[in-house]
Amino acid sequence: MIETKNLHRSYRIGRKSIEVLHGIDLQIQRGEKVFLCGPSGAGKTTLLYTLAGLERPQQGTVEIDGKDLYALRRKQQARFRNESIGYVFQNYHLLPELTALENVAVPGAIAGKDLMEDAMKALERVGLKDRSDHLPAELSGGEQQRVAIARAIVNNPKVLFADEPTGNLDSRTGSEVMEILMSLAEEHAVTLIVVTHDVNLAKVGNRTLVIQDGSIHSGDL
Repeated sequence: MIETKNLHRSYRIGRKSIEVLHGIDLQIQRGEKVFLCGPSGAGKTTLLYTLAGLERPQQGTVEIDGKDLYALRRKQQARFRNESIGYVFQNYHLLPELTALENVAVPGAIAGKDLMEDAMKALERVGLKDRSDHLPAELSGGEQQRVAIARAIVNNPKVLFADEPTGNLDSRTGSEVMEILMSLAEEHAVTLIVVTHDVNLAKVGNRTLVIQDGSIHSGDL
């Protein structure tokens, strides 16, 4: 489902160039649940952004379902992301003036589709149908993250990326959110890639990859 070749990504800080991704080659199978771990600043989120088409690498390729992501034109890439990729951010990124239902339907609005019915179904799948008319400020952190998950799955993506989805939640709520992500991935054969600093959480996936010194390794935590 996902294949990268020779991925390089660096940042310039003053006169220094810091290489975060150093020639990463990676293959992730369809339906696989992969957890990315590593120390703070190791490049976990940078890799996730690069895999999802949100941050262009300086060198290398990313293929998703046979498509070379960064060879697509900007509009083609945006359409592909909208139709095939879901992304769950750590800080939810909900629009404060929209209800939960309207937030979940946003990907449809971007694509020029009416997804209100699908949005309600997505909220039901994450157990929030009865909170559909609430604004984000009226929801708990766990509920906001579930709305973010519903938004990420409303288009039935082939790949779901999640960046520290439990990072702002207490342990109980975090476990509930992770159970939702895992069950959705299982039920719909979605490829799931999760960044986490929680080594115990990472063990529930099919594979754990550790990023260190700009490279990625398989291994036990």
